[in-house]
Amino acid sequence: MCLYHTHGKCTKIDDPVHVEKFNHDCSRDFQVSAADFERKRPQDFDFFLVFDLEGKVEILEFPVLIIDAKKMGVVDLFHRFVRPTAMSEERVNEYIYNKYGKFGVDRVWHDTALPFNEVLQQFESWLIQHNLWEKTHGGRLNRAAFVTCGNWDVKTQVPHQCSVSKLKLPPYFMEWINLKDVYQNFYNPRNEARGMRTMMSQLKIPMVGSHHLGLDDTKNIARVLIRMLADGAVLPITARRKPESPGTVNFLYKNRI
Repeated sequence: MCLYHTHGKCTKIDDPVHVEKFNHDCSRDFQVSAADFERKRPQDFDFFLVFDLEGKVEILEFPVLIIDAKKMGVVDLFHRFVRPTAMSEERVNEYIYNKYGKFGVDRVWHDTALPFNEVLQQFESWLIQHNLWEKTHGGRLNRAAFVTCGNWDVKTQVPHQCSVSKLKLPPYFMEWINLKDVYQNFYNPRNEARGMRTMMSQLKIPMVGSHHLGLDDTKNIARVLIRMLADGAVLPITARRKPESPGTVNFLYKNRI
């Protein structure tokens, strides 16, 4: 995938050599057949926002895919690299080289990364564009829910980054769906699916891209989600913060990873 394109900064879209080498349409990674709709069941949400952060100290990458629950296809992609604000420039350079140098995208990161507060503003504008969020009515998502592979992204890292960036936790991060919990309860595998690669292996879904490049992991999680929808799984909210105490999370599945 052209990562300059995902940031709206590709200047080579008319270059046939570039276009032959780099993909500019992520929907190519998702193929659904007529048979996939036979067991599909109604969902509580019209859209799923598949979400997978990168960065242990501060958020470095913020990719989100909108999946249409009925059509089981990609609606749109939001992808931003995030520039840490609480690290020295030397530490940032070392961190990015070790994280993204192995994928050959460290240069793209330096060319495109924005502070988290700017990324969040752009993300909210993107949600508004798709009629999935507005500041009124409590600022919750409209007909949509975040889907993550684990609880860490929304439960821990987003609040941590908001604290570092001196931002209030947005109300749309008050609840989410942990795909691993739904997977565990729907398929009830003998071996617990503790991660994305395990779920993909058990479902015989080949991986695309590079593991731990956030955009590629988000695509792979979305492919697991679409398979689960096709197999008849229903994805309800699995975790919800208490409004009076956002640091306290209620987990809604008894049997969970």
